[in-house]
Amino acid sequence: MKSLSIVVPCFNEQESVPLFYAATQKVLKEMPVKAEYWLIDDGSKDHTLEEIKKLHAENPAVHYISFSRNFGKEAAIYAGLKNAPGDYVVLMDVDLQDPPEFLPKMYQLLESGEYDAVGCRRVDRKGEGKFKSFLSDQFYKVINKVSKTEIVPGARDYRMMTRQMVDAVLSMPEYSRFSKGIFSWVGFKTKYLEYHNVERVAGETDWTTWKLFKYAMNGIADFSQAPLDLSVWIGLTSFVLSIIGLIFVIVRKLINPWSSIFGWASLVSVILLIGGLQLLYIGIIGRYIGKIYLQVKNRPIYIVKEEE
Repeated sequence: MKSLSIVVPCFNEQESVPLFYAATQKVLKEMPVKAEYWLIDDGSKDHTLEEIKKLHAENPAVHYISFSRNFGKEAAIYAGLKNAPGDYVVLMDVDLQDPPEFLPKMYQLLESGEYDAVGCRRVDRKGEGKFKSFLSDQFYKVINKVSKTEIVPGARDYRMMTRQMVDAVLSMPEYSRFSKGIFSWVGFKTKYLEYHNVERVAGETDWTTWKLFKYAMNGIADFSQAPLDLSVWIGLTSFVLSIIGLIFVIVRKLINPWSSIFGWASLVSVILLIGGLQLLYIGIIGRYIGKIYLQVKNRPIYIVKEEE
């Protein structure tokens, strides 16, 4: 009998944890697998850890790892994958936006040997804000244009993987992690199951529009050098235009020596434009350097306070 490890990042999900466990257990009873849970408490400030410990006392197959503080969902995903020993590993959200009903189908597809991973993607974002949905759609369009690593639009972190693929993902100990990109970058044959958006079973999401925007920017920086390439081309264009402008000023001065008294406003505008572009792309370069800085410091991706 194959073993299945279920990795579940949790942050302030005290209401969702027991509901998730009950719904998932109901599905697992129909599957020919030896299942275990790895619930990762990402520094929750509510009673999430207490709820997890209750499940552990009830079922020894429920394991948990509690961080010393909030390190973020990506760190929780990495910790779960690193500790999960199953032949197959499935990554799920605890809020039941990842339907447990898909688990048997995912397992069957992997057992067929045709695929190395089975993921899920939403075909709509019904129930979410229009602005957030718009930004999400634009993110997938942008990153797939500027990156060689294809990110499937609407793809969730919800996926079941073979041991081989999990080991490949763990071979990338990056400090700045963007799992959707990593899952695509390592390759392997992946099948996607489509479904309509499911709202949270309880609680409120911690993913604000601003946090999603920063996460998207990290994804673009992690898997594309397009911003740096763009800065080079804009810099080159500005340099050429500056040379043309300089020649024009010199010629005009020679033709009409008194003309230089005019045009101070346009000169200031050009200086502000060039200065703004310089500051913008110094910031872009600084973002990449910052990622290098964090990586070379070799700090741990997460710190465990307690585990069982």
